[in-house]
Amino acid sequence: QVRLVESGGGLVQPGGSLRLSCAASGRTFSNYYMGWFHQAPGKDREFVAAISNSDGSEYYADSVKGRFTISGDTAQNTVLVYLEMNNLKPEDTAVYYCAAGSYSDDNGFSAKYWGQGTQVTVSS
Repeated sequence: QVRLVESGGGLVQPGGSLRLSCAASGRTFSNYYMGWFHQAPGKDREFVAAISNSDGSEYYADSVKGRFTISGDTAQNTVLVYLEMNNLKPEDTAVYYCAAGSYSDDNGFSAKYWGQGTQVTVSS
């Protein structure tokens, strides 16, 4: 059974930082891309960042370049994916979802598996 479990969300003031974590288990993800998406109330789910499990290549949405960093690690049979978010803005407020799937420059990220999401609220 494939599971993606996010953690690390919360309330932070504008300009602050948060680190989200995702633990993916239940199958081999070595040829997958791991990604983060966010969904604000009333809006579509949007791509934030992705990382290749095979070569570590990173991809970011323009809105987060220079502020967010995606990274990955492995522990036994679990793939760990992190999203370091700095200089957070109120418009970053959303539910953040971890995903596993494929990525291409032409088609973007295509998710096969999703986590349940973690809330990030940026407010003073």
